[in-house]
Amino acid sequence: MNEPAILDPYGVLTEPATLKIQRLLPGPIERVWAYLTESELRRQWLAAGQMEMKVGAPVELVWRNDELTDPPGQRPDGFPEEHRMQSRITELDPPRKLAFVWQGSGDVSFELEPQRKEVLLTITHRRLPDRKTLLMVGAGWHMHLDLLVARAAGKTPAPFWEGWSRLQKDYDQRIPA
Repeated sequence: MNEPAILDPYGVLTEPATLKIQRLLPGPIERVWAYLTESELRRQWLAAGQMEMKVGAPVELVWRNDELTDPPGQRPDGFPEEHRMQSRITELDPPRKLAFVWQGSGDVSFELEPQRKEVLLTITHRRLPDRKTLLMVGAGWHMHLDLLVARAAGKTPAPFWEGWSRLQKDYDQRIPA
């Protein structure tokens, strides 16, 4: 078996309104699946919210980014302490694929592929409505995935908001206007 390629930590545009970002995580696949689907684990790196594992099921995701790291860093102006989003599961193939509608900014799929003792996570966020959303989502996914990698590896993650602010500037330079 060939060695896996080195992953670019930055998301890439695969189409004008589609961002794809990947991370290699410690396995097994069931463990990574739990970080995607179980509210208590997902809350540690992204957003809380119970999920009924059924296509068509509604999901409310609840972000509290100030609680993701200690310290969280300085929250940028215009961001609330809590953000709630109504979503709906559109695809489900445990433990390999989960997809849902992302209210107001397209749809998201999570795909898992075992790679020896690790798992390749690919997130594809489609139908992003505009560049401003694309920059926010790119920096958001990047920082949230950095948290997931740290949590899955038992490490302390960097302050959330400092990383997000830095990454938004990086994505502004990387993604064409």
